[in-house]
Amino acid sequence: MRTPLALAVLLSLLAPAFADSGVDPHGLKPHEKGAVGEPLEPGSNSFTEAQVREKFGKMGFGEVTELKKDDRGIWHGKAVHAGKTLSIGMDFKGNVAAE
Repeated sequence: MRTPLALAVLLSLLAPAFADSGVDPHGLKPHEKGAVGEPLEPGSNSFTEAQVREKFGKMGFGEVTELKKDDRGIWHGKAVHAGKTLSIGMDFKGNVAAE
């Protein structure tokens, strides 16, 4: 009887650690520099469309479409990650956001 109870207690203690693993539901790691979740800042953006596409590709985004730079210097588009289509963006610092 003690073993199932001890196992249940152990699992209940570990559950919060798994819930706060730093990985979002799309498998992206917000704690990595320039990764998803960084606030996008307006500024003079010197990244070319090819460079932006390359960065998104290295971060695991595929099928990048509708990629355009707005008047604040932030690139916006759509991409597929983990089977889901997301809105993506990248600022002049190389920070990326997705939702």
